[in-house]
Amino acid sequence: MSCIKDANVGDWFSSTMEDIRNKLLVQKSGEMFEMGMVLCQSHKQFVKSVHDTCLKKCRDDETLFETTLAYKRDLEQKDVAIKEKTHAITEKMSAMERKDAEKEILVQKIQMLREEQAKRRELIVSQNKANKDRLKNLNKAKQVFEDRLGLEIRKIHGEKLQFIFRNINHSDQDHAYTFTLRINKDGAYEILSSDPVLECMPILEQRLLETNNFSAFLANVRKEFVALSKL
Repeated sequence: MSCIKDANVGDWFSSTMEDIRNKLLVQKSGEMFEMGMVLCQSHKQFVKSVHDTCLKKCRDDETLFETTLAYKRDLEQKDVAIKEKTHAITEKMSAMERKDAEKEILVQKIQMLREEQAKRRELIVSQNKANKDRLKNLNKAKQVFEDRLGLEIRKIHGEKLQFIFRNINHSDQDHAYTFTLRINKDGAYEILSSDPVLECMPILEQRLLETNNFSAFLANVRKEFVALSKL
């Protein structure tokens, strides 16, 4: 009986230990399964977090890229606008410089014209004075020769003066001996003709221009006419 009881105790012990082992296995398997599920869930959450982070990073990078691209386009447009404005300013400055140069040339031309006008005025004043002096000498000579020698002076077409000498030819006191002169644009005496022709008239004219003594010129012309009448 004792052996049988001992054998039953052994079986019971073995069965009990098997039950305990099985329970422990089941318990541990459950714990490991639960732990695996926890780890799987944690891994999924980690992967999702990494995915969300990467997606956000990608979106941020795309936004940054688009912003950079837009900024680059804006800079390019501004660069083009600056170049256009710079070119326009350069053109305006060149135009202003040309206008300033033209203005300077115009001022110089105006100054030259003023100086020329001043010289012309001075020349006109001088010529007028010289002409007045010549007319004064002519009037004096006219009066003397009209009173003493029968000289007649006529003003003819073209601002010319004709000098008519009479009392030259003793056989014909009324026979006229003439010469014609004018005062040219330079204010000088210019003999145009004589009737009859005096070959020495150019010499007398040159002497008149040198001395400006019109009375002496008239006396010399009359003397030559008298000499010619005796031939």
